[in-house]
Amino acid sequence: MQRTVIIVDENKSESEALCSVLHQENYPTIFLNSLADLEKRVQETPLSVVILDLDNLPVNNQFIRHLKRQKENVCIMGLSSRPFHPELEEAVSTHLYACLGKPVDTDELLYWLRSIDANN
Repeated sequence: MQRTVIIVDENKSESEALCSVLHQENYPTIFLNSLADLEKRVQETPLSVVILDLDNLPVNNQFIRHLKRQKENVCIMGLSSRPFHPELEEAVSTHLYACLGKPVDTDELLYWLRSIDANN
């Protein structure tokens, strides 16, 4: 069973493009443009992958750690145009399943999602 992908990004056009690709691959998606409803959505979704835009959202190590503790089987992925986020060093090394570069390579994204489905 494929996980629902929750995309959290302030950039609507980028998110719509990702949602379109995921829909073509039969991944159910939920788009959020802020972190406000993320916790609730993660609780409501039995199997989920959360994709966070690390460049534009106010996330830190504590937020990502809390999200992971809230629901242990959630897989968290990051998107970033930057090669390094020193403020997220702990989260990137411990709690993120993968961090993808922007613009997103759809083949790479699908590879990681399939990997999550196969391993969990």
